[in-house]
Amino acid sequence: MNKETAPLSPHIQIYKWQFSSLLSITHRMTAVINIIAFGLIILWVVFLSLGPELFIIFQNFLSSFIGKFLLIGFTWSFCYHLLNGIRHLAWDFGYGYEMKTANISGAAVLLLSFIFTTLIWVTI
Repeated sequence: MNKETAPLSPHIQIYKWQFSSLLSITHRMTAVINIIAFGLIILWVVFLSLGPELFIIFQNFLSSFIGKFLLIGFTWSFCYHLLNGIRHLAWDFGYGYEMKTANISGAAVLLLSFIFTTLIWVTI
């Protein structure tokens, strides 16, 4: 193959996506989302300390459709990251490395994160 026509990253063309790799990427993305959520919590406390007028504006935003969508998304992100972190702790102790077990535990983490998010928001 000619040097000019050789692909720079041939692994990208032949790589087959796996369920566990998608869960790993999602775990990293939820870490970033959780940092943003904690920033929003800090902003909420700052608005609370600046007086009732600004706090009411912030509360009105959180009560809007976009605000509720963000809060539900942050809740799911936290639930997913927590459950997947527990899954990683099990891996640290040497449990769950078999492909079948890893896929089942990954699906359980995904399903339970949606169930927990729903339960949290139904009880509020």
